[in-house]
Amino acid sequence: MSLDSLEKLFLEELKDVYNAEKQILRALPKMAKAAESPELEKAFTQHLKETQGQVQRLERVFKELGQAARGKKCKGMEGLLEEGKDVLEEDGEPAVIDAALIASAQRVEHYEIAAYGCLRTYANLLGYSEAERLLSQNLQEEEAADKKLTQLGEGGINEAAARAGAGVGADEE
Repeated sequence: MSLDSLEKLFLEELKDVYNAEKQILRALPKMAKAAESPELEKAFTQHLKETQGQVQRLERVFKELGQAARGKKCKGMEGLLEEGKDVLEEDGEPAVIDAALIASAQRVEHYEIAAYGCLRTYANLLGYSEAERLLSQNLQEEEAADKKLTQLGEGGINEAAARAGAGVGADEE
C-alpha cells in the first residue's frame, strides 16, 4: 500500500495498534502470574480487562470506517514483548523481577501512548469524531496504566529491589 494520504496512514496505524493490543492480551496473563507483588499482579490483571475493552473500541473504529477489524504485524510491540519475555525467564530476587516487569510494561505503555496520540490526532484531522473519542479513551487508559506502574515502582518495589541487591559488588557485572 502506498501511503499517499493521511487516511491511508490512519488505517495502517490502526491495524498496527490493533495487532499490538492482541499481542498484549496474550502477554499480560503471563506477566501477572510472574509478579511477586500482589499490587503489581492486580495492576496487570486490571490492565488485561482494560485492554480487552480497548480492542473492542478499535473494532468499533474499524466498523465506523467500513473496514474489517484486522491487524498487521506490529514488529515494535513484538520486540518489546520479546524483551519482556526474557524477564519472565530470568531467575532472581522477586523484588528485582517485579522492578524489571514494571520497566518492561512501561516500555509497552509508552509505545501505546505514542500510537494512540498520533491516531487520535489523525482522527481529528480526518473528521472521524467517534473514532477520536474512542481512541482518546484508549489513550487515557494507557496513560493511567503508565502512572499506576510508576506509583508501584516508586511506592516500594524499586526500593525492595535495591535492598535485595545490597552488598552486590560491581565486580559481578
